[in-house]
Amino acid sequence: MITLHEVTKHYGSDVSIGPVDLTIPRGGVTALIGPNGAGKSTLLTMIGRLLGMDAGTIEIAGYDVASTNSTDLAKVVSILRQENHFITRLTVRQLVGFGRFPHSGGRLTVDDEEVVSRSIDFLGLGELEHRYLDELSGGQRQRAYVAMVLAQDTDYLLLDEPLNNLDMQHSVQMMGHLRRAATELGRTVVIVVHDINFAGHYADRICAVKAGCVVRVGTPDEIMRSDVLSDIFDTPVDVIDGPRARLAVYY
Repeated sequence: MITLHEVTKHYGSDVSIGPVDLTIPRGGVTALIGPNGAGKSTLLTMIGRLLGMDAGTIEIAGYDVASTNSTDLAKVVSILRQENHFITRLTVRQLVGFGRFPHSGGRLTVDDEEVVSRSIDFLGLGELEHRYLDELSGGQRQRAYVAMVLAQDTDYLLLDEPLNNLDMQHSVQMMGHLRRAATELGRTVVIVVHDINFAGHYADRICAVKAGCVVRVGTPDEIMRSDVLSDIFDTPVDVIDGPRARLAVYY
């Protein structure tokens, strides 16, 4: 379980996050949605301790994010930010191997190599594992980064806009992989996503962030409603019943 209590972050005099109180239960997929600049990515990076808080506490599986040893925390939670700046002359396998650093310290064992192989196969990258990152398409490269996070072998995975720059086909494939990671591997997946229809179709719960505050938390059926989404995004949103999930139509 992830718990945030009275979490705040201030940027100058105009922009602030919180105070946020939020509980994300273990298991499943939780999607953070909301307008641009609402604070979704800031919340996620604070949960992953890539950004400090001004006040409040965050705990993941009972570990205090602010005070837990970095190596210990890295065995509990992994995070992938929007911006990835790895040297491109890395192969897929070399990149995914970085995910084992908290366990191996950079010296991969046979067991580490097995985890790397499983993560590569899980993301369907077996035929590409010896290709260099700069030889891959955007969708393939994004899968490689997610495989790296998966190889860290943590119960909690945080992904900031994993669909960024992906077309429809690759977005569907990516969400399918993340759904499987939660269902088949028992991981707790928390993602920031802009397309609310992906959140509504693939997530178990949706957390809506607006103006630095958590304004709604619920199941897709509770959040995927015209009045709720129109209020969150300050624009008219219609919701229709699709064959597999509710769909938001905005104009």
